[in-house]
Amino acid sequence: MNSNLVRSLLLSSTAGFGLSLLSALPASAHGGADAGLIGGALHPLLGIDHLLLLVGVGLTAAQFGPLLLGFACGGAVLGSVIGSFGGHLPGAELLAALAVSGVGVALWLSNQRMRSLSVLGGVIGTAVTLHAMLHGQEASGTAGWWLGALLASALTIAISYAAGNQLNQRQNQIAAAALSLLGGALAIAPL
Repeated sequence: MNSNLVRSLLLSSTAGFGLSLLSALPASAHGGADAGLIGGALHPLLGIDHLLLLVGVGLTAAQFGPLLLGFACGGAVLGSVIGSFGGHLPGAELLAALAVSGVGVALWLSNQRMRSLSVLGGVIGTAVTLHAMLHGQEASGTAGWWLGALLASALTIAISYAAGNQLNQRQNQIAAAALSLLGGALAIAPL
């Protein structure tokens, strides 16, 4: 089969799959953080905004070093604490979806011309803080949900990190563009 045809079919299939996911899942994947260990473990896999953010964190860390994971962990703790103590940000769901785009844009720009670890860390930390704040607001005190979400999130980032280490420059740019577009699509999906 012609390689251009294979690429075209792969791109079309990926776009169709992405659109079907976006139409089947709400942009707001945040419900209650009280469904136990399995519920917590499934959230990073079924919450498309969460999954895309974690993939973005893993890919970015693969390209620019595991130190970025420290920014993500710091953002997760900070956001969870802020949310748990009643912190609220108007439009937080929209901002959490746009944070996926922010990570994609930062990854793309870093590949192009900007290679500042502090800027990348700030983007990653802020994106994760926004998302974790939403979960902190939902917290009902069940440690099982948090443990499940933590384990599944760490596994998702680890897999993305390993995959990101295998990407060439062009593939990394495509992944960054896809994250940027999908984050924007999640943001406008409720409209």
